[in-house]
Parts: sequence; C-alpha cells; structure tokens
Amino acid sequence: MPVSGYIGRNNMRLYNTLSGKSEIFQVKNKTVSMYVCGITPYASSHLGHAMCAVVFDTLRRYMEYKGYRVNHIQNFTDIDDKMIRAALEEGISVVELAEKNMDKYLDELKALNVKLASKFPRATHEIKAIITIIRGLVEKEMAYVKNGDVYYRVRKNHDYGKLSNRKLEDLVAGARLDVDEDKEYPGDFALWKSYKEGEPFWESPWGIGRPGWHIECTAMAIEYLGESIDIHGGGLDLVFPHHENEIAQSESYTGLKPFARFWVHNGTLQYGTDKMSKSIGNVFSISEALQNHSSDALRMFFLNSHYRRPLTYSEEIVQNQSRAVERLTNGLMASSGEGAQIEHETYETRFCEAMDDDINTPRALASLFDLAREINRGSSEGYGVDEAQETLSKLAGVLGFTLMETQQNVRGDIQLFVEMLIKTRTKLRELKHFEIADQIRDDLLGQGVLLEDSADGTDWKTIF
Repeated sequence: MPVSGYIGRNNMRLYNTLSGKSEIFQVKNKTVSMYVCGITPYASSHLGHAMCAVVFDTLRRYMEYKGYRVNHIQNFTDIDDKMIRAALEEGISVVELAEKNMDKYLDELKALNVKLASKFPRATHEIKAIITIIRGLVEKEMAYVKNGDVYYRVRKNHDYGKLSNRKLEDLVAGARLDVDEDKEYPGDFALWKSYKEGEPFWESPWGIGRPGWHIECTAMAIEYLGESIDIHGGGLDLVFPHHENEIAQSESYTGLKPFARFWVHNGTLQYGTDKMSKSIGNVFSISEALQNHSSDALRMFFLNSHYRRPLTYSEEIVQNQSRAVERLTNGLMASSGEGAQIEHETYETRFCEAMDDDINTPRALASLFDLAREINRGSSEGYGVDEAQETLSKLAGVLGFTLMETQQNVRGDIQLFVEMLIKTRTKLRELKHFEIADQIRDDLLGQGVLLEDSADGTDWKTIF
C-alpha cells in the first residue's frame, strides 16, 4: 500500500503548456479523462512513438497508484495524405495498410509493457461525429464551404495562438502552408476535403470527401471524453499546428468551454542533431529496438531524462541502461535475513515527492537505486529485506518496469558456470573436503551469487 497520509494529498503538479507553468493537478471524482494523440499508421512505428507511449503510460500508472481511475483514449489517424500515398506505393487499400500497422503497434505496446488505452478510436469510424462538429462550426460561421472543401476561419478566433504563445501573423509566416486560392486567409485550415480521384471518401452535406487531420481528434475526444477533458497529451512537435487547431475548433464548437485543462507534451527524440522522423529516414522501429534491447532497458533510457527534455538516441546509451536495470533487479533478488526489517518508508516518500513534481522520473529512479543499495546492504548484514523488496517491486511497477527479463538474462549468462561449481562443491562435500567446499561458496558470494542448501539440493540466485 502507498505511504499512509502522503498519497491522499492533492499535491501533484504538472507542467501545463497552455499556461507555461507547473500547476496543481486535481479532479473532484477521482476519475481522470486523458486524450493522447496516437499514430498515423502509414508505416511501422518508431522509437519516438515508443517514447511518447512510455511517458503517458508512466503518468497514467502514477495516477492509478495515487488512487485515480484514468479513462485513457488514444486515437489512430487512419486516413490522411500519408496513408493514401503509402497505400498506393504498397499496392494495397488504405484499410489494409492501417490494419497491418495498427496491429503491429498494439503488439509493440504490449512488448514495451505499456498499458493499452481504454479505447483506441479510429478516425474512419467516427465520420458521423466529425460531420456533426463541422456542421456546427459552419452554422456558427466559424467555418466556410468552398468548392466542396470546408475551412476553419482562424481570424474569427481571437484566442488563436494561445497554446504556442505566438500571434496569428507570426504563426502563419512561420508555417509551411499550402497555397490554396479557395481559402479566405492563408492560415485557415481544412476541416473537410473534397474528393480526389483514387482517394477514400464518405458522404457529407458538402459533397463526398474525407475529414481533415485536426478535426478528427476533436471529434474523438469529445465523443469519448466529453466537451472538456482533464489532460490532452502528445509530442512537443504537435503544439503547432495540430493542438493549436484542436483548441480553436473545439472551443468554437462547444461555446468556448476549456477543451483541456492541462496540455502535456513530451520532448522530441533525436538521433544525432535531427529529430527522429520517418520523413527524414533516421528512424529505428520499435520492433528493431526490442530485438537488441529489453523493454526495461528502453524504459530506463526514456525515464532517466525528464519527459519534457529532448533526448538523443544511441545504441551505447541504451545498452548502458541494462546495467541500471540490473541494479534494481539485484535488489529484488537479495536474500532476506532473520533480523529486523530495514527501514524503507522514506524511499517511497522520496519517490512520491519526485513524481508529484511534474513526473520527475530521474529523481524517482534515484530513490529506487538508493533503496536497492540499502536492501543489498541489509541482506549482507542479515536484516530482513522482504518488506523493502515489496516496496521496490511496487514502485518499479509504477514506472512500468517488469524486471523479469533482466533476472532471466543475468541468471542465463552465468548459469552453466555456477552450476558447474555447485556440482564440484557437492562432490567435495561428499568427500568431506568442507574447507574447499566452503571456499567455493564464499567466493561465489563475493561475486554476488548466493548458494542456498536444502534437503533437495543446492539452489542459487544473484544478489549483487
């Protein structure tokens, strides 16, 4: 159970991109509504997607640890220009392409030990809701129809730019906008796109066509979480134009209700000096990374840096995380003595204080490493450590670590060697060469391998 008296306090703070500062996070009924922008499944998901998934999985896990119920919605943008081009290149339908890459992504999330969202709505399954919102915006004259396309009027929204904290003119000047003579203003964005030959299409009051990118998320968030939600999350690269446009169209449709109380964005994942991006081609798929690294090592890589900071990927850095994971694993594998239980409650308090400070996972991890070290020290001195191990296991689980792969890998790497020495020691004991047999036991203990003798034979485990 969490530390008595600490978890119940409403002292969790999150950085809100909208306000530009850290704010206390509270909900009245202990249910949190959280919408996180998902992938566009036109190709295999890359490590940038994994980073985002792990960040919001960690936020969700910690909220659940504090007693909240999290209604987590993550969408699939299964129709857009990239989907259409990729399907054409592969010679399959957009639906087939989406199904293939969505299934793969969900399998990868499970392999990363990411809790699946409460629901994964798909844009193509929400056309009715999308059309309802677009119609409402047209009726309010916040949108206009031109040659079968529907555009949002950004200049009628006086708050436009409040998320990225820039003026409309600056946003338009700095954005890569398609030249479109049908637009009243260059910054207006498409809510509905008229049919073009070879593209998927749906019926609408404005003719056959398909939805624009930004309106999809508004429709799905409102459909499954309501008109005002607690947390809207995604990568920092989505702040403009995607999330800026979401706020504008959503609040225009609902009558200026706050679309989301907190906007939470994770930093970008870089490879060298460039952001990891499919369009650049400097990406590693999640599956490729999992062939070389455990899910725990990848999580350790992501969580050893604060979620809002940019992170630079390298094979060497991720490889080094395996040793950090082993430090936690070894704490769980240490043997418990007959003495008094070691003190461990303060480590849970430190963990909570760190996580309450805008999900400061580097500090939270430091408390777990210190607890693992205290467990190993207590074990070597004969103290009871099983209660501390339960705390370590629980808190590691809050960060999404399984610690199982590492335990198996550590044991597997040295198994043949240790079992050979156990056989030699058993033979020496049968021959009554107890001094040499004890020396083998002591030497193994010095290397972090504890032998446990019983009537059934000798077992062993690593404790370093």
